[in-house]
Amino acid sequence: MKLTQTQLHLPIYTFNGISLEKSAKGEKNGRTANRLAPSDRAFHDWYRFVLSFPPHLVNSYIEDFGLDGRHVILDPFCGTGTTLVESKLHGIKAIGLESNIFAHFASSVKVDWNIDPELLKKKARHIANSALELLKAEGFDDSSLSKRHAKEGPLRDLDPEAASLLLTNSISPLPLHKTLILLDFLREHKEQPFYRHALLALANALVFRISNLHFGPEVGVGKPKMDVPVVASWLQEVDRIANDLKLVKGRAYPNTITYLGDARNVSDFIEPHSVDAVITSPPYPNEKDYTRTTRLESVILGFIKNKAELKEMKKSFIRSNTRGVYKGDEDDKYVEGHPEIQRIAESIERRRKELGKDSGFEKLYGRVTKLYFGGMARHLAELRSVLRPSAQLAYVVGDQASYLRIMIRTGQLLADIAEALGYKLVRIDLFRTRYATVTREQLREEVVVLRWPGKKR
Repeated sequence: MKLTQTQLHLPIYTFNGISLEKSAKGEKNGRTANRLAPSDRAFHDWYRFVLSFPPHLVNSYIEDFGLDGRHVILDPFCGTGTTLVESKLHGIKAIGLESNIFAHFASSVKVDWNIDPELLKKKARHIANSALELLKAEGFDDSSLSKRHAKEGPLRDLDPEAASLLLTNSISPLPLHKTLILLDFLREHKEQPFYRHALLALANALVFRISNLHFGPEVGVGKPKMDVPVVASWLQEVDRIANDLKLVKGRAYPNTITYLGDARNVSDFIEPHSVDAVITSPPYPNEKDYTRTTRLESVILGFIKNKAELKEMKKSFIRSNTRGVYKGDEDDKYVEGHPEIQRIAESIERRRKELGKDSGFEKLYGRVTKLYFGGMARHLAELRSVLRPSAQLAYVVGDQASYLRIMIRTGQLLADIAEALGYKLVRIDLFRTRYATVTREQLREEVVVLRWPGKKR
């Protein structure tokens, strides 16, 4: 049975039966199409990529595909779990796959609703009191942000190798010191069921309250916060999680599984012929290092400790930017026979030479384009073995002009690749448009809708 927002005692958000194309055209640069509605904040707001696709888009395709409790939904690029959370709310079993270690952690926590909310709040306050007592002994009043009144001493800091991974000035010394103290007390409860939820609460507080990061929409560093109430910020996030858990306490929901892994190897994780639908948003072919979005929390909370671990994680990503290209990459061979992808790569290289761009990264622009589409071809080819006949798929992708203003029509190219692999293209929906400041034009963000007919006999 489909579980609605009304049953959860949440405000109702309706899509109003408006087509995706019409809704996108009526919005300035399509910004509001991607915005999180107030009624969608439960569970999703525990931790969310700024550029995540919105829950209402997932709902649209759950409805369009006629999915219910009899079906299984897969999100092979599950990010912070938008598809997984929405599937669970609808009473549909879902499976997620994600190669970013922190995003995988976040999505797995966001679909774990078996935690006692009152115990979470009680334990969090006990941990908070311990941290506040130590801070007070050191001369800090975390609530009033008063100046230190005890004798000076060194502030806690990260291991130098880990610290080198952070964006410069992404967190000020004193907030980092207080965060590390709180984290030490939290880790004393590492084996407790509530630990992961409390840790995710700290991650969200770090990004949006404690750090100097800002998103516009790219991640960057804003005005330094010399001090900030760390413990209170964390407790506020804990309370938000606990309050959402109260909404679903005592209700039965299907199990949701998340795997840490490479979407190009999806059959290593998913049973053959077990998936009825795919709703996902893979990386786009642009010059964006997606690890930067989660770098601060990944490093401070100990998910990534050094450059070697960061590199190993990047190797499991679809190659979408030049900072994630490595010796031995050969996904480009999977699109050697695709003339349009080859033409785009050649156009990028020709433009590079005309403009005299000769940095190491710029020389990779053409190749990373081929690696991206080759990686997506690998993924779609591998995916076929886990799909049931007549499985329906929705891929949210965006046009790009990041590589020297050469237009890449991502949706159409992925549709071409999919058709060559035996998928049927149902349609391409316009989700929204967004203004590209570099090219000064509107770029389309689309949903490529496919159907897998099954193997031909």
